[in-house]
Amino acid sequence: MPQAARLDIPQDLLDSSRHLKRELALALYAQGRLSLGKAREFAGLSLFEFRQLLSFRRIPARYGEEELAEDLEILTHA
Repeated sequence: MPQAARLDIPQDLLDSSRHLKRELALALYAQGRLSLGKAREFAGLSLFEFRQLLSFRRIPARYGEEELAEDLEILTHA
């Protein structure tokens, strides 16, 4: 059986990839294209971390039916 190939990715590239995902998540959330839960998940952040980032960037938080449903889902599985 052939051995799986190993791929080494430099840490700086991984770091920039994480940064790009966070920036994209922020932009899509600000445009209303992603909910808070989906944006924070895509960014790889906790809800608290993502809300802090929104606050730091002065992006107003939206809280609608979709966000309420996500929060209720999280609470019921906690």
